[in-house]
Amino acid sequence: MTSLGKQRRLARIVDGTSGRSVMIPMDHGVSVGPAPGIEDPRAAVARVREGGASAVVLQKGLVRAVAGELGRMGLLVHLSASTDLNPDPNDKRLVGTVEECVRLGADGVSVHVNVGAREESRMVEDLGRVATECDRSGMPLLAMMYPRGHEIRDPHELRYVRHVARLGAELGADLVKVPYTGSVETFREVVRGCPVPVLISGGPRVDSDAALLKTVADSVKAGGAGVSIGRNVWQHPKASEMCRAIADIVLRDATAEEAAARLEKS
Repeated sequence: MTSLGKQRRLARIVDGTSGRSVMIPMDHGVSVGPAPGIEDPRAAVARVREGGASAVVLQKGLVRAVAGELGRMGLLVHLSASTDLNPDPNDKRLVGTVEECVRLGADGVSVHVNVGAREESRMVEDLGRVATECDRSGMPLLAMMYPRGHEIRDPHELRYVRHVARLGAELGADLVKVPYTGSVETFREVVRGCPVPVLISGGPRVDSDAALLKTVADSVKAGGAGVSIGRNVWQHPKASEMCRAIADIVLRDATAEEAAARLEKS
């Protein structure tokens, strides 16, 4: 049975009407440094707040810096880290604790697992341990589950994405984030095989707004619970408006075409 504390925190990051969420991860400064769009974390957070995001995902060191810009958005603190300078950037290490996140006033925590990577076993162990701590503390857990490693040819392949989504749920995550599989039909299989809500990642920056919004709409049509999209929001030249377009689809059932038209006019 979900604790009252976890229920109340989940209500701050997941919309009570739709059961969906628009999360904007901004933890990329650890892996790539102050990338365009997040050079000023306060301004970046303010832009997605104005765009109607449900929650942001941050590393613990930025929470105090941006606290004044959060407004009513939910806050998830990311516990995993690695840099692109590492000989093995897929080797994610825990850099915080659930207890720290409670003190910071977080509404949830997230952990990144690269399934198929050389250090998979330890990352899986870390996820299980954090899930136990989250249950003890009444803290929601988002598991960012990615098929990544030298044997993974296509990280969007259905068999891999179904597996990693189920793995996150089996180890105690309340929500899982996975790559989109490319079609309503295949992503519906991912959702069917996972007993907790499934969100899609955004991946690298894309050139087509219409294609991104169609992906978001198709994932929702397949039963997905929303998005956790970073670069394709905060690197967009109209970040607030792009966030709003995604929120219109995820939280208000707008079509991709309607959202794209509003974005174009903004």
